[in-house]
Amino acid sequence: MDLSTTYLGLQLSNPIVPSASPLSQTLDGIRRMEDAGAGAVVMYSLFEEQIEYESHNLDHYLSYGTESYGEALSYFPDLDNYNVGPDEYLNLIAAAKRATDIPIIGSLNGVSTGGWIDYATKIQEAGADALELNMYYVAADPDVTGAEVNEMYLDVLREVRKHITIPLAVKIGPYFASIANMSKRFAEEGANGLVFFNRFYQPDYDLERLEVVPHLVLSTQFAMRLPMRWVAILYGRVPVDFAITSGVHTHEDVLKGLMAGAKVTMLAGELLRNGVGRIGEIKAEMTRWMEEREYVSVEQMQGSMSQINVADPATFERANYMKVLQSWRNDPTGVLL
Repeated sequence: MDLSTTYLGLQLSNPIVPSASPLSQTLDGIRRMEDAGAGAVVMYSLFEEQIEYESHNLDHYLSYGTESYGEALSYFPDLDNYNVGPDEYLNLIAAAKRATDIPIIGSLNGVSTGGWIDYATKIQEAGADALELNMYYVAADPDVTGAEVNEMYLDVLREVRKHITIPLAVKIGPYFASIANMSKRFAEEGANGLVFFNRFYQPDYDLERLEVVPHLVLSTQFAMRLPMRWVAILYGRVPVDFAITSGVHTHEDVLKGLMAGAKVTMLAGELLRNGVGRIGEIKAEMTRWMEEREYVSVEQMQGSMSQINVADPATFERANYMKVLQSWRNDPTGVLL
């Protein structure tokens, strides 16, 4: 049984990849995911805000008071012991590459062009096998048009692509007027892969303190429907590798993602809830399913249920809308169908 797949030009032993999460914040966590059977690991995200903050903070301490008197030179921190936060991220990538045998994919989160993009080069130099560019932007300004938002995303991709030669995937949310067109443009600007979809976390209200508070809700299996649909539509039409993230919890989810056209399926919520041992369990259940149905490889099923390969392509588009609505009815026995 051949579970191997390729993603971003990298050879993976299987298509189960832990996505960016707190699980990869330590070397021990990364090792445990490899031992559990992960095909690759996406590092937790390094944020544009972190890089800019640390840069401004360092600049402040390097320049504060330097014009007052000669002894001000003692204000300079000992740079050998001055550990800027993002540098810890780079050190962890280097350590993970030395300690593991699976691909390590860096994750850089940002939405504007600027000095933080230099860290794409540093992530490459630290030894990352690929980079996932995680773009999370809420277009809250009424004067900013959809076209301007599109260009913002593309500008960041262009700048990052200039800085690195390793494979580059772009992780985006679903809120574009045309996912298909933007996917094509990402490919044209140098993206090797697209990760569908970033989850935009929604704030909540604390009614006791009357404050707006962050509220993290882990994904459910239902969340996979949207990325699976779009991967199935774009498979074979946009020349990139697709990854499905959000809503992947079981071996059935992995299989569905592959059949839609994904090269890998990424999961975090399932591992946070039930432990990294779930990777091995999902692999075993996936292998049993394939053996029972006489599949011999992952490659055999990739894209087999995509829009270009199914008998009724319209089921992925508007024609399916009527069927779904009409399927909601009660039969004579009182069972809801």
